[in-house]
Amino acid sequence: MKNLIVYAHPNPRSFNHAIMETLAGELRAAGHEVRVRDLYEQNFDPVLKPSDFELIQTGKAAADVKIEQEHIAWANVISFVHPIWWTGLPAILKGYIDRVFSFGFAYKIGETGVAGLLNDKKVLIINTTGTPEEMYAKSGMFNSILQTSDDGIYKFCAMEVLKHVFFTAIPYITDAERAKMLEEVRGVAKTICQK
Repeated sequence: MKNLIVYAHPNPRSFNHAIMETLAGELRAAGHEVRVRDLYEQNFDPVLKPSDFELIQTGKAAADVKIEQEHIAWANVISFVHPIWWTGLPAILKGYIDRVFSFGFAYKIGETGVAGLLNDKKVLIINTTGTPEEMYAKSGMFNSILQTSDDGIYKFCAMEVLKHVFFTAIPYITDAERAKMLEEVRGVAKTICQK
């Protein structure tokens, strides 16, 4: 199976990085092909420009966008590993979605309305938060995030969401608790390997 990991965190010593490395390692150990797109490391330009719209209207894409679209086209499973900041995607990842999941590539408008074009792709999302689980559960924020990302982005593009994992209160927990979370990541990877 071909696995693409889209990773968005600026600190290579972050817990998000440990999650990404654990996921990639487990998938590779199971014999799967893995590509990692580290958006900060590659200095991905998240700014959607007028030139992007002009290219989209002619059925084309900017060179950097085309590279990312080729990675997505290659993958069977796409995993998004990133923190939740201000109850949403990091700006670099939101810009990645804006530019890469473009009209004509990720969705189209047909006679019956909008139709997703990535229906052969499966998605795993792993998020970290600084907020404790109880606060997000009580406020309904988990449901809001699932609606805006899972439904509003991935399912909109006809992708199948396999699982959305939240690891909460990361700055305030122990190393032992983080190690347990990484074991959960290994378990999720093993589940993907069986799909």
